[in-house]
Amino acid sequence: MTTASPLKLRIEGMDCGSCATKIENAMKRLPGVSDISVSYGAELMSMVLDEDRTSRAAIEDKIRALGFTPVDPNRGKAKEHNHAHGTSAGPWWQGAKARLAVGTGGLLAVAYGMSLLDPALGHWGFIAVAVFGLIPIGRHAFEGMRSGTPFSIETLMSVATIGAIAIGEAGEAAVVVFLFAVGELLEGIAAGRARAGIKALIDLVPRTARKQVGATVEAVSVESLAIGDIVVVRPGDRVPSDGKIIDGTSELNEAPVTGESVPVAKTVGADVYAGSINANGELRIEITKTAADNTIARIVHLVEVAQGSQAPTARFIDKFSRWYTPAAMTVSALIVVIPPLMMGADWEAWIYRGLAVLLIACPCALVISTPAAIASGLARGTRNGLLIKGGAALEALGKIKTAAFDKTGTLTVGNPQVTDVVATDDANEMIAKAAAVEQGSSHPLGVAIIAEAERLGLDIPRAFGGSIATPGKSVMSRLKHGFVTVGSPLHAREQTDLSEDLAARILALESEGKTVVVVSEGKRVLGVIALRDEPRADAIEGLAKLKALGIRTVMLTGDNARAATAIASTLGIEARAQLLPDAKLAAIAAYKADGPIAMIGDGINDAPALAAASVGIAMGGGTDVALETAEVALLKNRVIGVAELVTLSQAVLSNIWQNITLALGLKGVFLVTTMLGTTPLWMAILADTGATVLVTANALRLLRHND
Repeated sequence: MTTASPLKLRIEGMDCGSCATKIENAMKRLPGVSDISVSYGAELMSMVLDEDRTSRAAIEDKIRALGFTPVDPNRGKAKEHNHAHGTSAGPWWQGAKARLAVGTGGLLAVAYGMSLLDPALGHWGFIAVAVFGLIPIGRHAFEGMRSGTPFSIETLMSVATIGAIAIGEAGEAAVVVFLFAVGELLEGIAAGRARAGIKALIDLVPRTARKQVGATVEAVSVESLAIGDIVVVRPGDRVPSDGKIIDGTSELNEAPVTGESVPVAKTVGADVYAGSINANGELRIEITKTAADNTIARIVHLVEVAQGSQAPTARFIDKFSRWYTPAAMTVSALIVVIPPLMMGADWEAWIYRGLAVLLIACPCALVISTPAAIASGLARGTRNGLLIKGGAALEALGKIKTAAFDKTGTLTVGNPQVTDVVATDDANEMIAKAAAVEQGSSHPLGVAIIAEAERLGLDIPRAFGGSIATPGKSVMSRLKHGFVTVGSPLHAREQTDLSEDLAARILALESEGKTVVVVSEGKRVLGVIALRDEPRADAIEGLAKLKALGIRTVMLTGDNARAATAIASTLGIEARAQLLPDAKLAAIAAYKADGPIAMIGDGINDAPALAAASVGIAMGGGTDVALETAEVALLKNRVIGVAELVTLSQAVLSNIWQNITLALGLKGVFLVTTMLGTTPLWMAILADTGATVLVTANALRLLRHND
């Protein structure tokens, strides 16, 4: 007996959110199927399936019956790669939608020629065209009704076409079917363009690598690379997977990951990312991530998940459309029967108008208005090194009132240097003991202290047991002669007796914008170490752009008030200092009460604050932390990226409302002209199919958005 297991399928032919809804509704009706998620943007469906109750083959048959193509997950990596590059289904002009549009158009031209020779013969020709085009549409409509989606565009089209034939408007019915086929084809082309960003990103990773095996180098598939393998990357080659340089020096173009086109100098020990282009020196790289887990793969996965998640506006539109379509069909029926029954109007004329209203009322353009803009915005952000993990985050960014920044590693470079050492006895011994306490630390200050000890060639003593860290205060380890603590001056005052001279020196150093730590052994103060971290080159410009957008900027830091004030005055930002994690969370909550707030941090020490903010933004050039911690990652590692995010979000929000206005506006205009009897059926379909194409084209403009 089998148990339920995850199933993921790639589904070709989905053009909008209603396609995904249709598939999802059908899957919900099958036994043994749960946790269904369908993303039309990523062309993916995932679920948990109990194959004792419903087989995988039955799932795929149901998808085909709805008019879509499930991709066999067992076709192999090479074929999956072909799909990623748009080749699994062939060019758009070879698809079923293109064949239907061309076939219907050709038959329509023949029928029109027949009508010129003999109107009666032409009438039957138009009926033949309508039936030809209606067969696949009607089949999909019937399957949709069986599967939980009774009010689909195919249903409305089928009713309108059959009704038009019934009242003797065969020519109109044929034109309507043809325009619908053309509209579906254009939607498919537009949806394919919207997905091009992900496909292009996948294409950046080479399919083969030059693996070193003993003294020889062999060409192998990237998928076969394992952690620890050594690959040779020649000038002009792309790095096959994430790794670390073990031999060679070169410059690498990391634009595929960070969006920054300026090459970065790399040498032994440096991390490199999949898809980066090696500029000038041969490199030997030790693989640290498999093909399925490298940075490009993770970015692709996160973007696909983001496209599948609905923004608040999209959720509202979906809920609205669920009652909108049945209501529209009811109104259409009332338009058909009320004037003839109550006012003695002509039945044929009002049936015609009711059918036109039916075509106008289709909600496709309205449903796609938001997800099309969101998908384009996400793709644009990814190209610019702005990884946004969903429509909700993208929408929220355009509404923020406050941007709160961590200091170290966010507004500053995150690479502090030891500037001053004040010791009560032996300075080198104090630095060595401080370095021993900080061993294994990832905090920039700890790393800087260790680097200083290594620069001086000091013998770092061994620490017994692990370090004991008190966030925002200190870190302590047991060394050979007792416990040594590296902590803030405030913490030192609570635990030891600072001399007046040392306290005055600390005050002077902090006034210079330096961060000071006190090193003590037991209750005895060994001295202080001062460090300074310079602001990022673009910090002043980035903060100025946010202020120009009307956004309040504030720095929240655990550093001392004097050092924070010195940095803040240089950058022109408000500062709140000496904040322990709880205090930082309280500050976020206070700002949030006045409006949405974005928290920008390094993704390590600021995880609680990132989670508490309306939007969490992590700095980090493609690191695991930056990709996993917050809703947004600035892969370029630049402060100005926050302003770029806000302007992109505002452009997306504007585009969404343009799309909604366009969709509803066209429907409103055509509804009025239909009631006046001036809109033919073939023109009524433009209120939906035409609007859908216009809405999608408008959303695609975001791909050219300049931040």
